[in-house]
Amino acid sequence: MSKSLLPWYKHPDYLFTLVVSLFSIVLIFWPTGFEDRIQADSYYAKAKIFKLDNSELRQNLLVKTGSQQLTVEILSGPFQGQTARCRNTLMGKMEIDEVYGEGENILVEFSTKEGKISRAYARGRYRIGVELLLTVLFGLFLITVGGITGAKALLSFFFSGLMLWKVLIPCFLKGYDPILVALVVVALLTSSISFMVGGVSRKGLVTFLGAFLGLVLTCILAHIFTRKFHIHGAVRPFAETLLYSGYYHLDLTKIFIAGIFTASSGAVMDLAMDIAASMHEMKVQKPDISTMAHFRSGMQVGRSVIGTMTTTLLLAYSGSYIAMLMMFMGQGVPLINIANMNYVAAEVLNTLVGSFGLVTVAPFTALAGAIIYGRISSPDS
Repeated sequence: MSKSLLPWYKHPDYLFTLVVSLFSIVLIFWPTGFEDRIQADSYYAKAKIFKLDNSELRQNLLVKTGSQQLTVEILSGPFQGQTARCRNTLMGKMEIDEVYGEGENILVEFSTKEGKISRAYARGRYRIGVELLLTVLFGLFLITVGGITGAKALLSFFFSGLMLWKVLIPCFLKGYDPILVALVVVALLTSSISFMVGGVSRKGLVTFLGAFLGLVLTCILAHIFTRKFHIHGAVRPFAETLLYSGYYHLDLTKIFIAGIFTASSGAVMDLAMDIAASMHEMKVQKPDISTMAHFRSGMQVGRSVIGTMTTTLLLAYSGSYIAMLMMFMGQGVPLINIANMNYVAAEVLNTLVGSFGLVTVAPFTALAGAIIYGRISSPDS
């Protein structure tokens, strides 16, 4: 029986989406294994500053040091309405410190004693509400523009986030091989996104094969050239802090390698889907197309897309390092010196290896599509 004649509840696309939805729900409640690290007597709540004391605040050129004494009112949770005094200690680092004013809402961590707040600490301006609002607006906009496909894309978006937070990161912290864990997670994400967006069909299969083969090659290249570049995983922000936090058993270099192909996986899936969808449409319009002609057409589509996609990776990776590059240029550091720095070389490696893997997705997907579609007379058969 043709898929189009099946009842909606038996349609493979519906069943696959249902499985991903159920798995996402399970992941929401799945423990990471690190919940016991949170102090049992610690509470977090939204609070409003109604009084502050800046007498211990010091200005040193652009940097502020010292501390602020805050008096706040708890706005949420079981201790709503209570007042507390907390300290905002400044570290002298502009990327970390926040200086508050009266009337601002902040996140407060506190402990209790005999039902009263005993110790409280400022944990940053309260941004949760705005973050939730932006998330809801994004979801509504995606569904409005994309319809059913947009809803599936939204599901894959949250499924990806859950897989990273509930599976990838905990497995890394527990000492499992980062490269193997990342490959398994990326394979699951690639399959879920390919088959939800492309359907449980030949188009979805072609997308998955092309994307995953490209990611495997990216993983191999990342492993080889990380050794050639002599890059240690500690070049990443907070990596060294992670070791000092008690996780000295972690292999930061393997985590760095895993991060390279995980970061490029989204662009890889995008390119694979573009080529697979184009090859599907070619087969619909010309069912008798030869395998070789079909392959050449897929490659032609791939050539048209990879030019912009590689630039996309370059801009995505380099955008967060604009200030660093400005500093080097402003201080007159020679380009040869800049390119040879380990953390700059790490970004060069990240960009070029990710782009290399992205380019190979075109022939992988075109070849997979030509072989899979070449065995049938119609893409819907």
